Amino acid sequence: MHKNNKHSEGYNFELLVKSTPKLEEFVFTNSYGNVTIDFAKPKAVKLLNTALLKAHYGINYWEFPDVNLCPPIPGRVEYIHILNNLLKKSGVKEEITILDIGTGATCIYPLLGQSEYGWNFIASEIDTLAMKSAEKILAKNKLSKSITLRYQDNEQNILNGILKPKEKVSAVMCNPPFYKDEAEANESTLLKQKGLGKQTDKVVRNFSGTEKELWYPGGEKAFVHNYLYQSSLLKTNSFWYTCLVSKTQHVLSMEASLKKLGATDFKILQIALGNKISRVVAWTFLTEAEQKAFVG
Repeated sequence: MHKNNKHSEGYNFELLVKSTPKLEEFVFTNSYGNVTIDFAKPKAVKLLNTALLKAHYGINYWEFPDVNLCPPIPGRVEYIHILNNLLKKSGVKEEITILDIGTGATCIYPLLGQSEYGWNFIASEIDTLAMKSAEKILAKNKLSKSITLRYQDNEQNILNGILKPKEKVSAVMCNPPFYKDEAEANESTLLKQKGLGKQTDKVVRNFSGTEKELWYPGGEKAFVHNYLYQSSLLKTNSFWYTCLVSKTQHVLSMEASLKKLGATDFKILQIALGNKISRVVAWTFLTEAEQKAFVG
């Protein structure tokens, strides 16, 4: 994990239970003598992440429908820290504004980016119910001035209709739908349940998730290539475009497409969380002169 990630040493359950007493019901000591929770239980997972936000990030209200995706905080904040490193190395240090594509009912990336680095955010969302949930979270935490929500009314659009023609942001971030359909999502969930020691044919997503959050026609590859193309139409609107990519095989096709689209730089930023390896892919279309002008 990144050196700034507050969760690199595990969870302080005493602190977490103190901040969120309802979590105590799900805390136990396993056969290895470690204090933990049952990660196969959606309610336990949601309370854990609620407690993490309250104890470590000052987010006192984080309520959203149980059907919506409950993002794991350590992994989400890792993306924030990696993006911060990228911006600093590029000379982008002040008045940072990030566009978060598909912020979801939890508005998690803007909450974490605002708490850790004081960034401003534009957060897009295509689901009206999820957007209402995000609006309430921002209002309750008094963050509506630094985080602006924008509704996307076209499922085929990712950047189009969200970024204005002459609007500039420091970076764009995105956690895309991983699956092509419900069957693929269910197959992945059953494998995860098996890994957690739950031998059952019943699909129980411990992090929940709705159709719009989990799958996209053509899956992750189709989504990211649509994103790449749309970013090429807004070359100077953002210093960096970035995307979390779950499948290694998609990275090579992304790099090849971006060369054709005129990208001037392409980076693969690794995320390591325990035994799980993922990556953030970052690209820019700016020339050296444009990069210098962008940061002033």
